[in-house]
Amino acid sequence: MMLLHFLFPAMGLLLAALLPWRAARTRLPLLVSLADLAVLLSQWGHPGPFLGAWLSLDALATWILLVIDVLMVLCAWYVPAYLALRKDRNDRILLMCLCAFCGLSAGVVTAQHLGLLWVMMETTTLATAPMVFFNRTPRSIEAAWKYLLIGSVGVALALMGTVSLSFAAHQAGMKEPLFIHGLISASDSLSAPWVRVGFVLLLVGYGTKMGLAPLHSWKPDAYGEAPGLVGAVLAGGVTSCAIACLLRAGSIVFPGSQGPFARELLIGFGVLSLVWAMVFLVRQADLKRLLAYSSVEHMGIIALGIGVGGAAARFALYHLAANALVKCALFLSVGNIHRAYLTKLLPEVTGAVRRLPVSGWSFLIAFLAITALPPFAPFYSEFGLILTLLGGGRWILGSIFLVTLAVIFLGMSASVLRAVQGPSNAEPKEAPFRDRFGTTAPILTALALALLLGLWLPEPLASVLSQASQAVGGLP
Repeated sequence: MMLLHFLFPAMGLLLAALLPWRAARTRLPLLVSLADLAVLLSQWGHPGPFLGAWLSLDALATWILLVIDVLMVLCAWYVPAYLALRKDRNDRILLMCLCAFCGLSAGVVTAQHLGLLWVMMETTTLATAPMVFFNRTPRSIEAAWKYLLIGSVGVALALMGTVSLSFAAHQAGMKEPLFIHGLISASDSLSAPWVRVGFVLLLVGYGTKMGLAPLHSWKPDAYGEAPGLVGAVLAGGVTSCAIACLLRAGSIVFPGSQGPFARELLIGFGVLSLVWAMVFLVRQADLKRLLAYSSVEHMGIIALGIGVGGAAARFALYHLAANALVKCALFLSVGNIHRAYLTKLLPEVTGAVRRLPVSGWSFLIAFLAITALPPFAPFYSEFGLILTLLGGGRWILGSIFLVTLAVIFLGMSASVLRAVQGPSNAEPKEAPFRDRFGTTAPILTALALALLLGLWLPEPLASVLSQASQAVGGLP
């Protein structure tokens, strides 16, 4: 049944390339993502391998794939209304890439072989890079090449890490050294030096795709020049795939003797990402770059939680879902604001709540949500992580976390509040865009889901989250 999760995107990609009717084409990503979500829900509570031992829908895969599928439904819902405003652009490549990503992301998340995992992660880079170039400006092609080049270098380093782990397993006498479950069971007998080298390379490689500092240099350009729709896919979808890769590597290393070493590395990258984002978010003048550095911050939060382990790992996985939902609302609302003002520079965007009441208020609420306003989901995950750090005696780490969050909130507030509630500029001469149902309903739905997730976690979701947390050395 899970193989349908790959069949539907393949059919959608083919139809997007061949269908001559634009209105029908633009609805293909929504149909594909809804079908994929239905397939996943139909398999809920029935984990297990498919396609031999190569792919498996375990708890970790179920949790992350649910986040990606919901995100893709929201983004695909936005597509028809967005492309109706962009009739000057050829939409086939964008639609094909969206359909392809639906299937490739499932391949990344469910892969149980390090080689297959690497191949799938690299294909997500190839599938998403053309979308960054959708606006076809000189800066967008530069951003697309930068994203493709840096992402490919990162994945190349991850390949070297994969080979290193394979060599460690070979020295331990394993006949098939790349299946993840076999590596987990033999973690104590793996060659320690090669495990260290392998994990460092995997962390740097997949950390580049996540956008951990200082490996994030592609993010400000790619997020800044891509359409808001594409930014949402990158910030919530591609980063979730990279996190899945890193968690698979961690599940191999954490149980063995090199577990403490790996966790300290993750904590280090997490703290560095928080501090780096804090510095660059203060007085940031570009709306989309603001969201790019916010993404660096939240990748740091997830890395920090996974590195600490225990209850913090559960909050980190919870934060993965919270971040994806709120980032979706942020990028889509910023896309609408950009379209109405013909600029994404904060000094030129003021009074958005009056010009675009739904998008403006949604952006303000999403900003408050991503900075941990209760009762939205990011508040629950960040507050839980703070309590875990302080309750576990990690006072310095907890204090750094609190200070960076406070400075980031204050730094972003000055820019965001002026943009949404400042005095209105004169009406732009070439921006007739106003809020409409198709461009605002997905935003409101994403915010509603983030609010619901912060107030109530249904038992089926809580159960899967607990099992996923245990798979990476966390507590249920």
